[in-house]
Amino acid sequence: MTDYIIEAELREETGRSATRRLRRTGKIPGIIYGGGKPDLAITMDYNTVSKLLNEEQFHTSMLEVKVKGSRGKNNVLLKDTQWDPVMDTATHLDFFRVAGKDTITMDVPVIAINYEKAPGVVKGGQIDLIRHSLEITCRADSIPDQIEVDCADMEMGDTIHIDDIPLPEGSEVQHDVNFTVLNLSAPKTGADEDADEDTDESAAENADAADAAE
Repeated sequence: MTDYIIEAELREETGRSATRRLRRTGKIPGIIYGGGKPDLAITMDYNTVSKLLNEEQFHTSMLEVKVKGSRGKNNVLLKDTQWDPVMDTATHLDFFRVAGKDTITMDVPVIAINYEKAPGVVKGGQIDLIRHSLEITCRADSIPDQIEVDCADMEMGDTIHIDDIPLPEGSEVQHDVNFTVLNLSAPKTGADEDADEDTDESAAENADAADAAE
């Protein structure tokens, strides 16, 4: 089962000039590859794709691309998105064919929940998210939308490690070290902020000195 269906057409022309012409007509190019089948160069509606890219779940879901003029299903994962560095708009999408039973590894976002109830937060502490995503290994049809970390019982100075987090059934994070995912730290004092400023000023002075030496 797929969460998203994308309509596409086969792309006959490739190359930069052909791609520019496509974009002027409101299309975005892409490619479907893998799965022991030939690559398919495709085009999609830019506005549709742009909206989907704004949905976090789209990046961690199994998708179906229906290609007009092509036989069979294309169940895929979004593997890469190329962006225009000036306009910050998507310019090309890469899709990788998968079957639901395939084991895949993907980055899944980490979300702290119930932190407002944490005794340490009530006392003025703050949650520091060390890992904003985790590399999850699971079936292609069972990718979690996000990994939730319950912070309700955290006190000042508490740390949550990867082994403390219950993962969805069938999901795992390959790791040799029980690394930190987030912690609850004490609020910065005026002295801490002054120290940070001094450190920044010292770093800037050292950089200036190095430039002068060159």
